[in-house]
Amino acid sequence: MTIKPLLDRVVVKTEEAEETTKSGIVLTAASQEKPQFATIVAVGPGGLVDGKEVTMFVKVGDKVITSRYSGTDVKLDGEEYSIVRQSDILAIVE
Repeated sequence: MTIKPLLDRVVVKTEEAEETTKSGIVLTAASQEKPQFATIVAVGPGGLVDGKEVTMFVKVGDKVITSRYSGTDVKLDGEEYSIVRQSDILAIVE
């Protein structure tokens, strides 16, 4: 099964949360923050959104930074993804 986003939506696969700090302290699952780094898996076609034409600037395979609490989390075939709007993507990591 595949996910095909609509309009200005983007499907991203978030990177795993850090389990230890740089100083070596092991974090519990409850204290781990939602990761902001993700890889784009699918991109919607863009189009007319809220009366404005939206052009998609990201592509599949881009590594991006997303807003911390944005998007909708979904689970498909045992994998976890987030569906976010292109406007929730803050930067492309090169």
